[in-house]
Amino acid sequence: MKLFRHELRFELALYQRSRELAFFTFLLPMILFLLLGFAYGDDELMGVKGSDYLLTGTLGYGVVATAFAGLTIVIVVRREEGILKRIRSTPLPAPTYLAAVLTTTLIAFLVQAVFIVALGMIAFGTSFPDNLFSLVIALVLGAVTFAALGIGLTGFIQRAEGASAVVNAIYFPMLFLSGAFFERDTFPEFLRAVAAFLPLTYFIDLVFSVMNEGAQLWDRPGDVLALLIWGGLGTVYALRRFRWTPHEG
Repeated sequence: MKLFRHELRFELALYQRSRELAFFTFLLPMILFLLLGFAYGDDELMGVKGSDYLLTGTLGYGVVATAFAGLTIVIVVRREEGILKRIRSTPLPAPTYLAAVLTTTLIAFLVQAVFIVALGMIAFGTSFPDNLFSLVIALVLGAVTFAALGIGLTGFIQRAEGASAVVNAIYFPMLFLSGAFFERDTFPEFLRAVAAFLPLTYFIDLVFSVMNEGAQLWDRPGDVLALLIWGGLGTVYALRRFRWTPHEG
């Protein structure tokens, strides 16, 4: 536990010192939320005020950008630069290192979520979430799911130079197809069918129901199960394909 706390403090310090991470993790989602929120105004989306709908979509954007894209790129870069290999030669146990990295990612996303919800309340008059416990658990579940998928994806990416391209090719289309910024009902039927398989779709639907329909976590068993399945698939793939050493050849 002492080694974990030490590594966690180190990872948090690294996160705080990175201006790029600060911008993409905290400022960019809030800027997009403000721009789209003012653009939609009081228009209704999915039966609620546009800004309320976009709040859940921005949380979806945040979880993918932080727990999936950001984590994937960081791990691939550290692996290809030989950092992970050197860590294996230290007294720090590998599970402890990964636990510290994952906990840092989770903390970053939860802090980001607090800022986004607070911004919605200040700028658009969004109500404070009634079912706070269910919301927090939903956010944690989403972060863990996408972190598992992100770690699994690192086994597919062979070069640090290609990490951003692979990640962006996955998560940008997923954002739009899952309805982070637009109603999925306006999409053609074949796109809605694709969206029905995406993990972000279930995360957004779960958070939307908790925040805008007063649902509890147990009222949405299908969304919870889908996220658990995706997280399980990511974990299995990560256990089989995760590498500590740079790619050779």
